[in-house]
Amino acid sequence: MLRFAPRTARLPALLICLAACLAAGPACGQTGWLPTAWFSQDQLAPKAMFPLAEKDGPWLVLATTFRGAGAREDARRLVQELRGQHRLQAYTHEKSFDYTGTQKGVGFNPDGSPKTMKYANAAQVLEVAVLVGDFATCEDPRGQKVLQRIKALQPAALSGNGGKSRAFSDFRAMAGLDKADKGPMHLAFMIPNPLLPADYFNRHEVDAFVQEMNADVTHSLLDCPARYSVRVATFTGSGMIGQAAESNTSAATTSGLVDVSKLAGALRGQGWQDPKLRSLQGESRLVEAADKAHRLTTVLRRAGFQAWEFHDRESSVVCVGSINQLAVQQADGKVVVNPEITKIIAALGPNPAKLAQGVIEPRAFDGIFLDVDPKPIDVPRVPTKRR
Repeated sequence: MLRFAPRTARLPALLICLAACLAAGPACGQTGWLPTAWFSQDQLAPKAMFPLAEKDGPWLVLATTFRGAGAREDARRLVQELRGQHRLQAYTHEKSFDYTGTQKGVGFNPDGSPKTMKYANAAQVLEVAVLVGDFATCEDPRGQKVLQRIKALQPAALSGNGGKSRAFSDFRAMAGLDKADKGPMHLAFMIPNPLLPADYFNRHEVDAFVQEMNADVTHSLLDCPARYSVRVATFTGSGMIGQAAESNTSAATTSGLVDVSKLAGALRGQGWQDPKLRSLQGESRLVEAADKAHRLTTVLRRAGFQAWEFHDRESSVVCVGSINQLAVQQADGKVVVNPEITKIIAALGPNPAKLAQGVIEPRAFDGIFLDVDPKPIDVPRVPTKRR
């Protein structure tokens, strides 16, 4: 019969194992059961600038900005320190300003030509910002906490004036940043990612009710990780939901109102197989639209397409693809439609052979017809306080 030694007797063996793991270095510890925080992190590449990308953010903390000669080196030192010593997800972002050209003035010259002006200090200036992210919204609690932390930091990269550009030192003195009672980054604030498209924050956001309709759907469009997808099928319903959500309607009525609780429950990944929902299906085109969208998504997934379904108060749609850019630039500089979009439309759009004969024949899967004009759309956003 096996006998186990008392717990106190097993402690030396545990300590020996722990010592062996520590001696093996970080690589050994990272793959074992010990917390990764017990081990030193990988060293940062000393020349890495960690440039900001469109996928970062979408909200970040603007820690500080360096300007003029030495700006790039100053930013590199700070971002290395923020990442290495303070474990902050820091990035750099560069922007150039050209003050050597002429600008349109106010009024006209005696000969009728428009007046022009020149900058008093003609120069080309490079600015490099250091940003810290990534946060879902401006009010993200994590972002606000990091913002306060950055304002109070006293990084070695910003101590004194040695090794930093004169422009940055002058700015610190002018703004009062060189005072001992304040951190050199106490003017930090939240900004949106400057690389995002201008209309990024204008994307459609779903409300709590629509979010509930799509909760737990296996392949919901709300789970699509990219900015765009291609809508390939649209199913509209005559029912209206939302306004009568608090009513005691137990099923679809002659007024066209759908029982909200049943519809929301039906969209929770049950595949519309619940027998209790069959009467609801037959009484509302809206429910039928959701049923078709779900079945089509399943069929397209089996056929190898990355299909998504989405349901709202008026219709259900099926989309295909996860696309970050609508257009791409070729080697010759020409901008063309993203090949992924072209591929999806060619595969799921109208039959090209029939189209050449002047006949528009939509594709069909499992007896469900697709749209005759597939087109890319914005993926709806879900409001959130944090990622």
